[in-house]
Amino acid sequence: MTDYVKFFRDTSPYINRHRGKTFVIVLRGEAVEDRHFANIVHDVALLHSLGIRIVLVHGARPQIDSKLTQCNLIPRYDAGIRITDADTMICVQEAVGSTRIAIESMLSMGLPNSPMQDAAVRVVGGNFITAKPLGIRHGVDFHHTGEVRKLDRAGITRQLELGAVVLLSPLGYSPTGEVFNLSCEDVATETAIALEAEKLILFCSEPGISDADGVLVKSIDMAEVRKWLELVSGQAPLRSALQAAYDACLNGVERSHLISYREDGALLRELFTRDGAGTLVSQQGSETIRQATIDDVGAILELIAPLEASGALVKRSRELLETEISRFQVVVHPDGMIIACAALYPFKDAEAGELACVATHPDFQHRGLGKKLLNKIEQRAKSELKLDRLFVLTTQAAQWFQEQGFAVTTLDQLPQEKAALYNLQRNSKILSKAL
Repeated sequence: MTDYVKFFRDTSPYINRHRGKTFVIVLRGEAVEDRHFANIVHDVALLHSLGIRIVLVHGARPQIDSKLTQCNLIPRYDAGIRITDADTMICVQEAVGSTRIAIESMLSMGLPNSPMQDAAVRVVGGNFITAKPLGIRHGVDFHHTGEVRKLDRAGITRQLELGAVVLLSPLGYSPTGEVFNLSCEDVATETAIALEAEKLILFCSEPGISDADGVLVKSIDMAEVRKWLELVSGQAPLRSALQAAYDACLNGVERSHLISYREDGALLRELFTRDGAGTLVSQQGSETIRQATIDDVGAILELIAPLEASGALVKRSRELLETEISRFQVVVHPDGMIIACAALYPFKDAEAGELACVATHPDFQHRGLGKKLLNKIEQRAKSELKLDRLFVLTTQAAQWFQEQGFAVTTLDQLPQEKAALYNLQRNSKILSKAL
């Protein structure tokens, strides 16, 4: 019960942050065939019940291939893009229609004692997408394969405002009445851009991007995406998802997420926990370090409270912190949460500075944030303030500071102003580092 209460409390900031925002979610055809499909749809319905405006874009590639096989037709691709001739287009329409019906039926459930009880989700679709033909490329005629030309932004927005989940299929229509087969990533990316969505979320077979050691890369900034696109070039679906995430962020979408449809609950973990479940592609990149502002006071107080309670830090009142906030640097998680802080108090007469109030959130202890903060403060102390050394007083972290190049020193080496305030009861160790 205690874990449940803590979890629910921990999710409340995310619930408040996401309410009223627009999320575009891509559900590939492979996800519809996965054993977790029902749970994914239930989780989408849960997001809707929390006040999040949902546009759900589905794919149908395996369903189309299956339909072609039934009709004794061979799927044809060029550069990973389906060639949709007239016979193939008939199969496309049937496969897309049946896939759409499967999703709508799951969103329409309302059985007692099920996650969908009393959900009452209204699903809306329509001719929101105007498409154009892909045409002939490098001598290959793609026939009825197309790409998004424009979206009916006003129409989609109106339905979202009325409380509906908008379900978009990978089909588009031309002004002349033709139907075109589209990429679900193309539809989702253009939709997210047009709606100025808060997030584009793409379900993949993998949980996101992994490094050479198989470790999930939690966050990628825009400058790194090109490198990763090269590294995953042999994984076509993952590369398509990463390209879509990049294109969306490049055109105004704040964050894109890659998560796995094979992991039950990945959508909820990615949106409502600090560690997430996939790879985040963000305009802001990974954690950033910046100067603290008066708006950060509450978050810093919450961050340092456990360390004050344990005696590792001297207790600071809100009033004191407000007057000293300009001394602080903070590390900001991509979701906006303050996850680490440190302060620099200069003693210019002694050409020295005190490093103080170094704190990292327990969930982020092993990411090297303290070292990054220290480097930032050392740079500021040396280049901006022209200080020759840093010193720190600590009761519990002497070893860590020594690992960062600090050496134990004595009280008489402190600036006189600081030495006069030394608390003998705390008996803090004094460490110093030349800059």
